[in-house]
Amino acid sequence: MVVFSFILAIALTPAGSFVAYGILSLFLLLAILLARIELPYIVKRSFIAIPFALAAVTLPFTVPGETLLTLPVLGGLTVSLEGTIRFASILIKSWISVQAAILLVAITPFQDLLWGLRALHVPATLVTIVSFAYRYLFVLSDEALRLMQARTARSAVVDGRRAGGPLLWRGKVTGRMVGSLMLRSMERSERIYNAMVARGYQGQIQVLNPPHMGWHDFFILAVSLTIFLVIVIFSRIFPPFSLVMAV
Repeated sequence: MVVFSFILAIALTPAGSFVAYGILSLFLLLAILLARIELPYIVKRSFIAIPFALAAVTLPFTVPGETLLTLPVLGGLTVSLEGTIRFASILIKSWISVQAAILLVAITPFQDLLWGLRALHVPATLVTIVSFAYRYLFVLSDEALRLMQARTARSAVVDGRRAGGPLLWRGKVTGRMVGSLMLRSMERSERIYNAMVARGYQGQIQVLNPPHMGWHDFFILAVSLTIFLVIVIFSRIFPPFSLVMAV
């Protein structure tokens, strides 16, 4: 819940609120230190957000506003200050949000994550799909490995000649392997589901000791929500808290 509120606070913070971004980053850094997670571990994996944030790279050229500079290409491309600030804000927001999500996954057991999704009233069907996808992804990879080993065992390699056939032949072999993998996966999923139903499965995996929130959890949640709310309000009400107001 704290991570969800943190990401929501970042999303609600106006563009150009770099002071607010800094405070939220310090909050995240404190959480990383308390969790005893190495900072490079979080930072390196958070770069996955940059390619998606680059989808907004056109904002400096399309958002009207004060001219920052003019590029001597395509007849002169004008870069606006407001557009640049918006693009930088989107990049920073995405990066910080991904870091928070990585921290959550790194310190929280998978079953607790599923419990948190149910507590946030995520549709039960979606939670079940995520649960089974995580559980049986390794089974699927084992099936794919067996297919690769079978193909290797049936492929003769002659010294001095290139193994395999032309590109079209390789495509046909790969297509047959993918089809066989799909059929095997469907058959195994049916057997697994029938076995689970026979053992009393009713759409939700039951645990002996379901997690619950204690008083210290509610205290941390209340303090965090208060901090996030104050940051969002200040960034929207007081212009000095932002570099520029959202245009």
